Amino acid sequence: MRRVKPAAKNLEGAKRLLLKRRIVRWLPRRPTRVLAAGLGVGAVIFLAIAAADQLDHGSRLSGALLATTAAAGFTVQALDVEGREMTTPDEILAAVNAKRGAPIFGVSPAAAKLQLEALPWVRTAAVERQLPGRLYVKLTERKPLALWQRHGKMVLIDQDGVVVATEHLDRYSNLLLVVGDDAPKHAQALIGILGAQPDLMKKIQAAVWINDRRWNLKLDSGIDIELPETGVAEAWTHLAAIDRDHGLLARDIERVDLRLADRVVVKVSQEPAKAPQGKNSKPAAKKT
Repeated sequence: MRRVKPAAKNLEGAKRLLLKRRIVRWLPRRPTRVLAAGLGVGAVIFLAIAAADQLDHGSRLSGALLATTAAAGFTVQALDVEGREMTTPDEILAAVNAKRGAPIFGVSPAAAKLQLEALPWVRTAAVERQLPGRLYVKLTERKPLALWQRHGKMVLIDQDGVVVATEHLDRYSNLLLVVGDDAPKHAQALIGILGAQPDLMKKIQAAVWINDRRWNLKLDSGIDIELPETGVAEAWTHLAAIDRDHGLLARDIERVDLRLADRVVVKVSQEPAKAPQGKNSKPAAKKT
């Protein structure tokens, strides 16, 4: 007598058979050829990367591989840039040296990085290929810090003392003017200290680096502030307190010397000399 399988097991077997048929339907008829084709494309891409990054771009092998990948669709179609504010699009395109439709493996990220970081406003750059056809550029641009006057010329510098612009400086007229050969190296530290007293900092017209040791500040009122070599922050805070309490900088003075830790020396403006009266000079007539 034949055994009859339980209905539940028959149902389970039917489900497995149906699933197997669906899987087989979607599998390629010749999986070996598909696998070989995939490996071939992968090998071409690998060789193209090697050709782009290692081989001479003028060699026949490099040119042939780049042409092959371009025919397969690996061409520059888009350039995404992050972090750009001051650098112009034309400068970026020239540095990356990639035209739309060019082989993407013909663009060297390392070479593009060096070219971008040579631009005045670019501090650091990163370049990536995002296959099949996108280039991604991330920039970290320099931040304007101060105007630097040297030998009668004025330029714009950043936090590292690097010159980032020499023209169209009117837009940066609100920045501090520093003077002296090595002033850019010390400007960031000084501005950090001065910024702790913003109301007093607004009165500064220029900061002059003296004898490669310390700063003199020129106020818009004409008063000179002589800062010490060390303890600059303490001296600046002390001056701000004296000015708030006694209105020191509103007085008729020429110079405030903060170089001594235990005292503040003030030089008062000299009164203009009166015109001498000669023996034959006549007294002025009084008005009645």
